[in-house]
Amino acid sequence: MIPRVIIGITGASGAIIGIRVVELLIQQGVEVHLIISHSAEKTIQSETVWTKSAIKSLPLTLHDPDNLSSRIASGSYYTNGMIIAPCSIKTLSAVANSYSSNLITRAADVCLKEGRTVILAIRESPLHAGHIHLMKQAARAGAVIAPPVPAFYAMPRSIDEMITHLAGRLIMRLGIPNPFYSEWKGSE
Repeated sequence: MIPRVIIGITGASGAIIGIRVVELLIQQGVEVHLIISHSAEKTIQSETVWTKSAIKSLPLTLHDPDNLSSRIASGSYYTNGMIIAPCSIKTLSAVANSYSSNLITRAADVCLKEGRTVILAIRESPLHAGHIHLMKQAARAGAVIAPPVPAFYAMPRSIDEMITHLAGRLIMRLGIPNPFYSEWKGSE
């Protein structure tokens, strides 16, 4: 069976990370189900060269963020898990509190209740005690907290390489091997 992954892109800065995850998953032959929040549409427009029509032209299924009756809103629709990149604090709060007000948070809640991996690429800094509490709460519910922190051992020569490595690392954590994430070789 072809791997099937849900990607949520929220309005936090760093939408390009979620877009790159989508691009790399498609290159790996993964069936991608994408949800772009309304705030993310604005972030994509202001931070990237991507347009919604360009994203729609990719070989993926684009879901309406308000459609809570979508097939990915049900645990009976099997997926290998979900990556929310970037994950806003608002979305983190909703996931941590099982508040399914949109399709991104409903799909995350479904994945968690089914024991599937949900990766939250929290894009906020600095963090206050409330943010840390929410991350702990989400982790206790089963979410993987994976802020998009660059791995400088990969010696990125550009921001593009850094973003690709970050995206590859998120995909690897979902259990999908890929050539975009270079593992540490040790210092022997």
